Amino acid sequence: MRRKLLLVEDDFHIREIVADYFNAEHWDVIEAENGLIALEKFDEYTIDLIILDIMIPKLDGFGVCRSIRRVSDVPIIMITAKAEDDDQVLGYELGADEYVTKPFSPRVLVARANALLKRTEGTVGSEGEVLKFGELTIHRNSHEVKITEEVVNLSPKEYELLLLLTKNSGKVLSRLFILNTVWGYHYEGDDRAVDTHIKKLRAKLGAEGRFIVTVIRSGYKFDPLL
Repeated sequence: MRRKLLLVEDDFHIREIVADYFNAEHWDVIEAENGLIALEKFDEYTIDLIILDIMIPKLDGFGVCRSIRRVSDVPIIMITAKAEDDDQVLGYELGADEYVTKPFSPRVLVARANALLKRTEGTVGSEGEVLKFGELTIHRNSHEVKITEEVVNLSPKEYELLLLLTKNSGKVLSRLFILNTVWGYHYEGDDRAVDTHIKKLRAKLGAEGRFIVTVIRSGYKFDPLL
């Protein structure tokens, strides 16, 4: 079954080149040249992954990401012509999963998209186990996370982060280790992305966020005994 990519980019030539690479890898590419069209296409099609430029007309990439995250956890790769850390931090805070800075290699972009989908679709923790810590329940087979009986809507990166922490329960994981494991060795940002996602993950878990412990100057650990 072919994957559907929503490619949001106002530069026709970049869209054409990227679409050609993804089509060659058996993706169906849905194109949008501005933010409003992107939201229309997202409503019209069942999208597996979004590549989203920040500097697009009508509604910028941040606005598109914010709107989509209200209703979906579809993986999002954001693209920017600027390398400022503040832009990347904002993107992650809004729920982006990865960040790519122009100029980029379309071939590498395809590889990163495939790797992101592979990670978010269950290569981590696919044993079908159910993990329970206090009122927190993680259904690995369905990627469902619940507090008591209420489903917690996590982004793909937040879910990966939670699984990594629970898989290494009791161990202190450095920010660099978390960054390389969840974001990949070719990630171009810094480890503040880890702190941002930990903060959001704790907030979504509410009282059960207590299990995620900050170890000063070292990183984070999941302590099931708290």
